Amino acid sequence: MKKQFNRMRQLANQTVGRAEKTEVLSEDLLQVEKRLELVKQVSHSTHKKLTACLQGQQGAEADKRSKKLPLTTLAQCLVEGSAILGDDTLLGKMLKLCGEAEDKLAQELIHFELQVERDVIEPLFLLAEVEIPNIQKQRKHLAKLVLDMDSSRTRWQQTSKSSGLSSGLQPAGAKADALREEMEEAANRVEICRDQLSADMYSFVAKEIDYANYFQTLIEVQAEYHRKSLALLQAVLPQIKAQQEAWVEKPSFGKPLEEHLTISGREIAFPIEACVTMLLECGMQEEGLFRVAPSASKLKKLKAALDCCVVDVQEYSADPHAIAGALKSYLRELPEPLMTFELYDEWIQASNIQEQDKRLQALWNACEKLPKANHNNIRYLIKFLSKLSEYQDVNKMTPSNMAIVLGPNLLWPQAEGNITEMMTTVSLQIVGIIEPIIQHADWFFPGEIEFNITGNYGSPVHVNHNANYSSMPSPDMDPADRRQPEQARRPLSVATDNMMLEFYKKDG
Repeated sequence: MKKQFNRMRQLANQTVGRAEKTEVLSEDLLQVEKRLELVKQVSHSTHKKLTACLQGQQGAEADKRSKKLPLTTLAQCLVEGSAILGDDTLLGKMLKLCGEAEDKLAQELIHFELQVERDVIEPLFLLAEVEIPNIQKQRKHLAKLVLDMDSSRTRWQQTSKSSGLSSGLQPAGAKADALREEMEEAANRVEICRDQLSADMYSFVAKEIDYANYFQTLIEVQAEYHRKSLALLQAVLPQIKAQQEAWVEKPSFGKPLEEHLTISGREIAFPIEACVTMLLECGMQEEGLFRVAPSASKLKKLKAALDCCVVDVQEYSADPHAIAGALKSYLRELPEPLMTFELYDEWIQASNIQEQDKRLQALWNACEKLPKANHNNIRYLIKFLSKLSEYQDVNKMTPSNMAIVLGPNLLWPQAEGNITEMMTTVSLQIVGIIEPIIQHADWFFPGEIEFNITGNYGSPVHVNHNANYSSMPSPDMDPADRRQPEQARRPLSVATDNMMLEFYKKDG
């Protein structure tokens, strides 16, 4: 109790400046002492923020962490969804592949977090909460020992003065000897503690490179984690793409002709063949075919059915105008017209030739320059339109009328133009291209043609108008989003066909 009282009195005297205070640390160590607190604050803050970045439960084993990891939950959801949809569907296959990939990513994430926790987070915790606090605790202990030593020295000096001796002589008596021994013992304890503290503080300075390595390790572990994750994703992506490319059902509307034909392994685009063969059965004698606008809802439904390649032919046999509208929509929504942008100027120049024989020859020359896929499909379509014109007394669709309503869907300029210029071009030039080709179809494309190439749409002859059709599964579907038709640069919509027809008649 007396020692504590003396220590408090000494502390009070030092505070008010009435007693000498012993400084036991060098200037360098005093700077280290200040740095200790700063490093502790930074390490504590970094440890806290880094721990918050962990998705798994800190300190738990790998299996336990895995169960609560969001990626693991996602992987389980995907795999369960795959089981529900089945491996025979494209979505089922995609969910399974993605679920397996996410599970592997989760395992990599767990390994990464465990390594970060072991090599970075725990050392930072020890630095901020154990090593530096131990040094600071030892510094406080040294301060207490110094205070004790100063207190002992002060009491010894006071005893010396009270005994009447000079300051240079030792006081006599047992009390003075005891105080001197106490002072010497306190000084010895201060020396030992100071040496230990100095060693620890110098060690802290020397180990700063080790502390800096914690952050280098963090970046290295992160880089390795991301490399492995990227490798996993790069390994699964070709499998996903292969599944999609191998999937035979892909959409065709709004897709480039060559791409659609390559994917489906066809020569004639699926919508063209399907619509033509259906029209051969039910629409050859329909008045105003391709000119009368169909029901918007019926047209939308048929286009969607054609895009997923499941068409109930019998349902649409009673509405040939919807079939014709779907065919026109397919042609109009092609990214490039069937008669191509590249040959547009050549087609227009050929239509301006006054002499008929030379005009036909120029049109034939342009036709022969079409790419093979475009040539096959335009030949198929023109042959059908020629056959349709055989019924013009009934259906009122002469080659001229067909050229008016179908021409803008077969050829249009690449640059945008206003509707007046478009209609003028249609009436004076494009019709002059399409009409003679239909009229002379056998000269442009000699030989017979089999319309029902795949054999899925019934007989192409015109007598069996009550044929019982079944749904048509077909290999033409793509999981990519269907491109929306760019109406702004399409020549004209279906709604303007009648107006175009009247304009052409007035134009003469």
